[in-house]
Amino acid sequence: MNLLRCRQVVRLRQSLSLRGYATRPSKPFGKTYDAQAVEEGWYEWWQEEGLFRPQKDSEKKPFTMVTPPPNVTGSLHIGHALTLSVEDALVRYKRMAGHNVDWVPGTDHAGIGTQSVVEKMLKRERGLTRTEMGREAFIDAVWQWREEYGDRILSQMRRMGASVNWDELFFTMDPPRAEAVQNAFMQLYKDGLIYRDTRLVNWCCALETVISDIEVDYKDIEGRTLLSVPGHDKGVEFGVLHRFAYPVVGTSEKLIVSTTRIETMLGDCAVAVHPDDQRYKHLHGKSVLHPILKKEIPIICDDQLVDMEFGTGVVKITPAHDPNDYACARRHQLPITSIFDKLGKLNANAGVSEWIGRDRFELRQQVVDRLSELGSYQGRDDKHVMRVAVCSRSGDVIEPMLQPQWYIRCAGLAETSRKQVEDGLMKIEPASHVQDWYRWLDNIQDWCISRQLWWGHEIPAYQVRLKGHAEDLWVVAKDTAEAEQEARALLEQKGFPPFTPFELQKVKSLQSDDEAMLSLRQDQDVLDTWFSSGLLPLSAFGWTGKPNEPIPNRYPLQVMETGYDILFFWVARMAMLANHFTQRPPFETIYLHAMVRDAQGRKMSKSLGNVIDPLHVMDGVSLQTMQDGLRKSNLAPKEIDRSIKSMEKEYPNGIPACGADSLRFALIAYTQQSRQINLDMNNVVQTTYFCNKLWNLFKFGLGKLDKEGYRYQATVPTAVSLVDRYLLSRMADAVRRCEAGFESYRLHEAADAMRRFIVEDVCDVYVEFSKAALNNPDTKNTTLHLLHHCMDVSLRLAHPFMPFVTEELYHHMNGQLARADAPPSLMVESYPTQQEFNQFHDAQVEDSFQTVLSIIHASRSLRQQQGVSIGHPLSFKIQCDDLTVLDPLVPYMDEVKHFVKASELSMLDPKATNGDAEYIVRAVSDKLKIMVPAAEIVEAQLAKTAAGGADIQNVIKERLGRIDKKLSKLVRNHEKLQERIQKPGYTEAVPEAVQTKDRVKQKDLFVEIEALENDKRILERMRSQPS
Repeated sequence: MNLLRCRQVVRLRQSLSLRGYATRPSKPFGKTYDAQAVEEGWYEWWQEEGLFRPQKDSEKKPFTMVTPPPNVTGSLHIGHALTLSVEDALVRYKRMAGHNVDWVPGTDHAGIGTQSVVEKMLKRERGLTRTEMGREAFIDAVWQWREEYGDRILSQMRRMGASVNWDELFFTMDPPRAEAVQNAFMQLYKDGLIYRDTRLVNWCCALETVISDIEVDYKDIEGRTLLSVPGHDKGVEFGVLHRFAYPVVGTSEKLIVSTTRIETMLGDCAVAVHPDDQRYKHLHGKSVLHPILKKEIPIICDDQLVDMEFGTGVVKITPAHDPNDYACARRHQLPITSIFDKLGKLNANAGVSEWIGRDRFELRQQVVDRLSELGSYQGRDDKHVMRVAVCSRSGDVIEPMLQPQWYIRCAGLAETSRKQVEDGLMKIEPASHVQDWYRWLDNIQDWCISRQLWWGHEIPAYQVRLKGHAEDLWVVAKDTAEAEQEARALLEQKGFPPFTPFELQKVKSLQSDDEAMLSLRQDQDVLDTWFSSGLLPLSAFGWTGKPNEPIPNRYPLQVMETGYDILFFWVARMAMLANHFTQRPPFETIYLHAMVRDAQGRKMSKSLGNVIDPLHVMDGVSLQTMQDGLRKSNLAPKEIDRSIKSMEKEYPNGIPACGADSLRFALIAYTQQSRQINLDMNNVVQTTYFCNKLWNLFKFGLGKLDKEGYRYQATVPTAVSLVDRYLLSRMADAVRRCEAGFESYRLHEAADAMRRFIVEDVCDVYVEFSKAALNNPDTKNTTLHLLHHCMDVSLRLAHPFMPFVTEELYHHMNGQLARADAPPSLMVESYPTQQEFNQFHDAQVEDSFQTVLSIIHASRSLRQQQGVSIGHPLSFKIQCDDLTVLDPLVPYMDEVKHFVKASELSMLDPKATNGDAEYIVRAVSDKLKIMVPAAEIVEAQLAKTAAGGADIQNVIKERLGRIDKKLSKLVRNHEKLQERIQKPGYTEAVPEAVQTKDRVKQKDLFVEIEALENDKRILERMRSQPS
């Protein structure tokens, strides 16, 4: 399929998605928060207004990011949702903070993943394999599949609210990216960094390709286990350690070796012992006889491979099918012969003609039987613990295989990228990942960049095949015409006459070049997907890698944000490649987030039935619908059954609709877990309550502003009262924390500061205090002004996290207040700054008002503990022996009286001698108490007891019992702490911070004990009085 046509299809879909939303959504202000209604229409309007595009010729500081391109193989999963939530929050913050933002989206062709999905689809729907179809027809089928399904993930990005610049949307196999990949490969080859070699690789026999380390999963096996392996009707046995004997040539001795893969003994080229092992010193330099092949193989000494303490201390060497054996063979110059073909079947190199073509695992029992017949088999251990490497795409067991591949030399590239982090040219957040960066780059191996697939970027390399000449010759070129010129130059370099009378024959397969004197064949392999995505810091901005092409203006990226699991596989490779082509680091900051797992800490997996589709969270889904989706998937029938059962336990009632804002906020709040996020769906549901709280704040606030005819005022109100000054101080603190959270890449701290300000300071405190202030002509206007200011700042702080609900409320607010100078959208409003609000921060004001709140809380606690309802008025006394604490309270006595529901509120002289015995006391601090006459408490309790028909003496007895129990515990804790503090050497040995903490705790315990003892005295006096 024409690549340009595919690009046009994407553009067409984008334009179609915008129709019907040329004007801003206008909706009635609903009575209650409804996520679906709130979120509808805003994204399309934002995009139509061009709010996602960077400003041309802007003098603003640039802020550039690229989305980690999701694979086109399916739908967003919860990991994508986390990435988009974090990145969009950061982007929206930077846009509001005055940066010129360019956030570029794209999708990845995902070579092995896409090919695997399409192969399964074709087999299921048409009964065809790719080999039956042929390469060209199969590639066409992949492009058709990509056209039909590949853009689904883009619409899901819109649902998440990702404010990306759609004008620069890329696909890693579109023409500009394809040109960049081709030119980059050729340049790296010319620079001596790309070379071809035959080495041991991770081979997937089911997919017939090498795969990267990140595509390998591991299964832990605890003893004999049957695993399901593609192509096998019955389970394949693992967790068994077989033993067999090698006779020592010229002696009667035998060397016993152990192996979990006894079938590979047909490829053994030696046995190894430790050079210091006294048991085998006399066998150094001797040989053993292969029991089946009847050939001699050497006994070698290797102190790196052999552990004298494990087993018999003798190890069989199969270098073509084990990485450790391969390294050993290279050290000792042993022959390395592969005994399996690319399908995992025995080949002729094994030397047993009747077994040629047998599957590697089916051969296992036949080898055991033959060794048993020969008297060499020594038995088995069925309790062997091991790890099995499995292809994450196919489920097949990985076969270490010797294959010719293309590689990139990485040592020098890695050293440059390491030094840039060391020198501060690239910053990694969180800093805990810096050591991971160093460790990976310090131990880097050359990168295998070729894959034996059909879907992907073709490698621009051509094999030059000269009849009668065995040397493996290759040239690199952009097309066959250029390859022909390169081939002639190479042959001339090799000593062939420049005018040798032969012609180049260009072929696509080996079958047609038998008669040619010279043939030229393009490599049939494709490049590793990570190679094309590794160029994205450049290619995403149109760079094609032509000679002397300028570096894009947007290079480098300000931030590269992604999951920490691909720090090496993608981020480090981007750094290495981009550094080579620009001599500059590609990122200023690398920002990493944790991996999402389920509530039990398990990896998200379809086979476990715990994979979460973000759309299901946003829109809600029934258990039945989730199970139906599994039945239509590519999972094996057994895995589907297991997944359905697991899903029934995980989501028995399905998932309720939460909306995009709630999902985004919950995921960002989880990022405080830097390595692993154990996602509990209940926490996402809880976030909807916060959205509802915000909605209700605006219902209340806009209702009051409308009732009083308030109109928009841009300035911050002049606060007079303590509560007003308290709110402005808390607002300043929230702004400081939010700004600091974003700037330090601790978004969870910014999210928490914003939520606490809205819920605890605005809703729980100011809204409650404002009700009385709005009824007072002297304070009404200031209160209205500050209430509006609270709502305005709350929206601006919350928007990066929850763009939909904040945009909706923003337009309701500005519409009602007739704000003429309002920006078209909240997303281009200014973000509150410390510089703007620092003047309002006042720690003394906060301390004073916290005392007011503490009195209110203490009074409610006293009522609750004494069993007196809030509806029963009590006369409260406040006793304080510190005037600096008491004086700020005086103007607020009426408010305090109202909130504690006091019939009377007065100050009690701290020097009064009437004592606590006449009062029920609650200590606010060691200097401040609130007190209620005991007689009033008794009266209220008696009235309640009498009304309920209970016996007052029994009630008193129960309460005394509870007090004694608690008092006993507090006294013990106080005595232990006292003993610790008075212990010799305490002052010298214990840190000052801990000593301070101990003193505070000691004081608090004393106050609490004193209050309980007073309660006890009152209850005992009540018990002694006649009823």
